[in-house]
Amino acid sequence: MSGEINWIELPAADAAKAKAFYGSLFGWTTMEFGPDYHLIQNGPAGAITSGDSSHPRVYFATDDIEASVRRVHELGGRTEDVQTIPDVGRVTDCTDDQGTTFSLYEPRA
Repeated sequence: MSGEINWIELPAADAAKAKAFYGSLFGWTTMEFGPDYHLIQNGPAGAITSGDSSHPRVYFATDDIEASVRRVHELGGRTEDVQTIPDVGRVTDCTDDQGTTFSLYEPRA
């Protein structure tokens, strides 16, 4: 459904420490998906990843990423180029009209 949170990314300077922290806190287990990208197996849909950000990234579902990008711009926000992730879908990073970052995700058809 459009607008639902469907993915989160928890960045950490040290992904191994973050995996241990959230594993101890919530009992989460992870599966490596790529270099420093660890899918959360038994928690929210998302991943723990190495990164220099100290803020989680929230992905909102959209049925039409191109229309959502246009609407973000109409509302005074900004977007990056839409990227296709093979076998996953299309995503773009956005900033709202007050500077808050988020992402949009359109599942693969």
